[in-house]
Amino acid sequence: MNATTTRGALLAALACVLVGGSFTANSLLGDYPYAGGQFLRYGLAFLLLLPLAGPGATTRLRALGPGRWVRLALLAAVGMVGFNLAVLAAERTAEPAVPGVFVGCAPVVVAVLVPLLEGRRPQRAVLYGALFVAVGAFTVQGWGRTDGAGIAFSVCALVGEVGFAVLAVPVLRPLGPRLLSTVVCGVAAAESAVAGVLADGSGWLRRPDAVEAGALLWQAVVVTVVGFVCWYMGMQRIGAERATLFSGLIPVAAACTAPLVGTGSYGAAQAVGSALVFAGVAAGSGAALPLRRGRRPAARRQRAPERSLEKL
Repeated sequence: MNATTTRGALLAALACVLVGGSFTANSLLGDYPYAGGQFLRYGLAFLLLLPLAGPGATTRLRALGPGRWVRLALLAAVGMVGFNLAVLAAERTAEPAVPGVFVGCAPVVVAVLVPLLEGRRPQRAVLYGALFVAVGAFTVQGWGRTDGAGIAFSVCALVGEVGFAVLAVPVLRPLGPRLLSTVVCGVAAAESAVAGVLADGSGWLRRPDAVEAGALLWQAVVVTVVGFVCWYMGMQRIGAERATLFSGLIPVAAACTAPLVGTGSYGAAQAVGSALVFAGVAAGSGAALPLRRGRRPAARRQRAPERSLEKL
């Protein structure tokens, strides 16, 4: 790996570790209105990201066509608001491990879907690494009780996780990581407000207590502002396929942080699963193999797929 891909891998890994911590924070928001919590999280993140959007932000936004604005709306609805809603809905009739296992399959789906959209064959190293990551995520979380509704909503969560990466590819280059994060947070806050009013009426938003406020601040400042920007910076450098491999670190981080708030434990199964995730990430991202002499850097190889996806 060269300096660019190494930096991209570290950024993607940091982002996924932070998101894993957000699953633990979610356990502290069980009594808070869903839509209201999403509105506060993404609304605050939007305000914090505005000064970081970079020069020429207005010009770049005006240059976007209607198709890309629709894609941004779908990214926020499917990959952010919809993903979180699907996880919460799945956990009503299924144990938390069930949606976690489905979300852990996202690297496999992305490793196959992105090449197909670009008219090329999946890369073997990435696909094998994704399979290791999925098995590791399953080992970390195990399998729990569920029913048909729990499985259906877990599949929706998987779609949201995949959409968060794939839908962003064509708009990442023209907007950049910071402006893209700013825009989708603003759109997600607006979508959450509309969903809250329609679903919960006047009770969609209330003042959080101290614990809820701390959890929402963590999600807004650390997970969303820092995590989103790091994620898209990493994806810009190593591509969606390799970046999504690092989503296997989400259940690992969740398992490591759960004991801190008394919602879980970390034992032998979690240790074995973590090792499988690390092995899959290393193999699929190229971290386990040095670059061969005369071989083009991975960052260059990822530029062409981004351009081809922009046509979609």
